[in-house]
Amino acid sequence: MRNYYAKIALVVILIGVALYSLYPTVQLGGLQDEETQLVESLSSMTGLTRPEIEIALSQQELESVVHQHTTGDTSIQAREIARKLVDLDSKLANVETKAIRRGLDLQGGTYLVYEADMPKLVLLPEIAKVVDERLEEIVKETQKESEANRTDFFETLQQNFRKRDLQLNSYYGKKGQTDETIITELRQQAQDAISRTLEVIRVRINEFGVSEPSIQTQGNRRIVVELPGIQNIQRAKTIIGSTALLEFKLVEDADVTQSVLNDINKVMRQKRSAEEIQSGDDSETTEKDSSDFQEGEVAEDGEVSLSDLFGDNIDEDSTATPDSSSVLVDEKTYNERPFTSLLRQVGGANSSVITVPIQNYRAVNRILLLPEVQDVIPNDNEFLWKTKTVKYGEEEYQQLYFVRKEAELVGKRLKDARVQISGGSSSLNAGEPEVHLSLDNEGAKKFSRITKNNINKQLGIVLDDQVASAPFITVHIPSGNASITGIRDMEEAKTLALILRAGSLDAAVHVISENTVGPSLGRDSINKGQRSAILGLLIVVLFMIVYYKASGLVADFALLLNILFVFAFLAGFKAVLTLPGIAGIILTVGMAVDANVLIFERIREELRTGKTIRAAIDSGYNRAFRTILDANITTLITAVVLWNFGTSALQGFALTLSIGIIASMFTAIFVTRLIFDVITSRFAITKLSI
Repeated sequence: MRNYYAKIALVVILIGVALYSLYPTVQLGGLQDEETQLVESLSSMTGLTRPEIEIALSQQELESVVHQHTTGDTSIQAREIARKLVDLDSKLANVETKAIRRGLDLQGGTYLVYEADMPKLVLLPEIAKVVDERLEEIVKETQKESEANRTDFFETLQQNFRKRDLQLNSYYGKKGQTDETIITELRQQAQDAISRTLEVIRVRINEFGVSEPSIQTQGNRRIVVELPGIQNIQRAKTIIGSTALLEFKLVEDADVTQSVLNDINKVMRQKRSAEEIQSGDDSETTEKDSSDFQEGEVAEDGEVSLSDLFGDNIDEDSTATPDSSSVLVDEKTYNERPFTSLLRQVGGANSSVITVPIQNYRAVNRILLLPEVQDVIPNDNEFLWKTKTVKYGEEEYQQLYFVRKEAELVGKRLKDARVQISGGSSSLNAGEPEVHLSLDNEGAKKFSRITKNNINKQLGIVLDDQVASAPFITVHIPSGNASITGIRDMEEAKTLALILRAGSLDAAVHVISENTVGPSLGRDSINKGQRSAILGLLIVVLFMIVYYKASGLVADFALLLNILFVFAFLAGFKAVLTLPGIAGIILTVGMAVDANVLIFERIREELRTGKTIRAAIDSGYNRAFRTILDANITTLITAVVLWNFGTSALQGFALTLSIGIIASMFTAIFVTRLIFDVITSRFAITKLSI
């Protein structure tokens, strides 16, 4: 028996890990039901529709919106429900990242496909040297021919120029360039348009509050956007498709930023404990605010509940995980400076960048949107988040900038932005990537004034109200040609250059396909899939019990483990479950018991020859193993081919089938063999129920 302890422990550990991985998925259903009830209650009190509440919630403005739509006692009750919804939304966001992700066909949402708009691209004034009636006629004819004959747009464009005895360099490129060179450059411009749009969409997707959006390229000229849970396709197209707004805004100095943070601290103290402020204790703590961040000081991290932070008397959800209902604070400063205790300034005391632990992001953003906090922020300033999170060691942070509202310069003054490798004015930056940008005449004049008057200050590059980068101004730049240094790697440099170009050129892309899957259709798909899976599972389970008796129960146990492991893998590795994926699971059910059928039939044959039970079991597993392995490997190869070359629907099927095949090899062979070995060694059975 001792020989089996390690194997039994392995199976128990795997089952425990699987159950742990699936717990957030089970928890998610209860939280979503609670959210639906709160939204309905809030809608009846305020008159707001569900989409309006969801939009305000995703933009973290729900409390202020509710305050504007209610009065008196109703306002108090509605704001309490709004606070509960905000807290619940934070918990949901945390749980959703750990639960099984569902595709659009199960969850509902918006599906958009963007393609590079070739006619618009080649007529842009930044691309074409001259745009006249003749060029417009050639482009229009090219579009018709390429669509009718399904030919390449640029090859057709080149042919139409040749028909008219025209050189492409009459309208594009430089004088003397060949047609082939110009066509290559135009193709690159089309690819660049897709890359720019991809970055803009990634920035704007945060407006929807979607937890698991999918944004990916398809081929060289298309972008596929999937927004689970978003039903308003027109709003999605409007937000994604509007022209990118690129601005250059000055970041305020650290002392100015600190002064505003101190004012926010006072507001939060008053909100949390009004009686203490009225008694005169504020004068003592205000004096301490002046040196909020001491250089070299290390925060003593601890967790407090959201209700304690905001002074809300809200019952915490007993099913909530600790990190979804609490925030990380510096315990040394929390009582005196509740807001800045949520922040970290990793850059040092002179840094203008506010660094926020990712766990505190929602709480900090919620505080900044409170009406009382908005009142203490100067009208000509605003707080803006950085587009991407950063890592310091193993910890992930979001960065916040306090900037001037009025832009010093806008993106349309930018002519171009390209990545180059530093020639190395010093040994410190030699070989590092840099972004070189050039401005038009008016932009150069403004940029000269900005750089002359703000040396050693940060200039934020802001795309759609999110800071992409905030380089320091080190010298006066009168020429209109500047370089951004201090970039960590080539990928970051390419992304920054794309963002800069996104603000200088119109997004030459258009929607070629759009689709909305309603939540009712998603629920109907889930219900039908569940019924099919349960029915198929029951039939297989009953067949195995009737035909193989007690041994059939062993196979059924292995089958249930197989399904458990498949779902646990989907949750643990953030894979997406689709309707074809459910079909793959149903097929896995049949294939999983097929291995046991082969094994059991071999065991029956061995028993008929007069072998002992133990010998028959050993021989049955050994003889069936090769057949099972061959069958599963060939099926797995097919699934891999489907995954690599199939569409998204086939990929969903191939994914669950592949996981199921691998899991069935473990459960049908290892687990069932372990059960038989334990039974035969522990009990002196004289007849095997098979």
